[in-house]
Amino acid sequence: MIRRPVAVMTAVVLFVEGLGIAAVQWLLGTVVDRQEMSLAGLDSDAMSVSTKAGGVLFGLYFVFCGVVALLVALRNRPAAGLGRILLISAAVVHGLLGALTVGLVGWGAFAFMMVVLGLVLLTLLTYDRQDGVADAVPGGSGGPGGPDGSGGPDGRGGPEGDTATAGGPERAAPAVPPAPSAS
Repeated sequence: MIRRPVAVMTAVVLFVEGLGIAAVQWLLGTVVDRQEMSLAGLDSDAMSVSTKAGGVLFGLYFVFCGVVALLVALRNRPAAGLGRILLISAAVVHGLLGALTVGLVGWGAFAFMMVVLGLVLLTLLTYDRQDGVADAVPGGSGGPGGPDGSGGPDGRGGPEGDTATAGGPERAAPAVPPAPSAS
């Protein structure tokens, strides 16, 4: 199936992206620190430290999202609770970053963000609940009257239209249009 490879690929991409974001922010913080210039009276040391701290936190966020995707792949179960919220927030972040990067960086960065967004969404949706109608109805019959939900030959319940054998409430026969006249 495609679920595990997509989840593993999502984890790898999020790990690389987290490390890349942290490295770029660290580099920007170092550049700001070495220039020793103020921006609207702000201290260059404060800007440098805040840029580095923000980069590390943002990188850790992506790495943690990658850990969640990796756990989804290893367990072969959907993410639940905080893990699902993290993956959903990663999808939202990549959608917003994609919208920003198309104007600021270019179409290549936009394409990368959309690929990551697609991987995160595939990880979320391919592991979505697989419960069908048969699991929802007690007894696993798929609904009143049978697995196809037709309710028997006449569509009203059991084998002869008896709703008591189907275990469900009484239903009216489906409306059938009148046959066309010969005139």
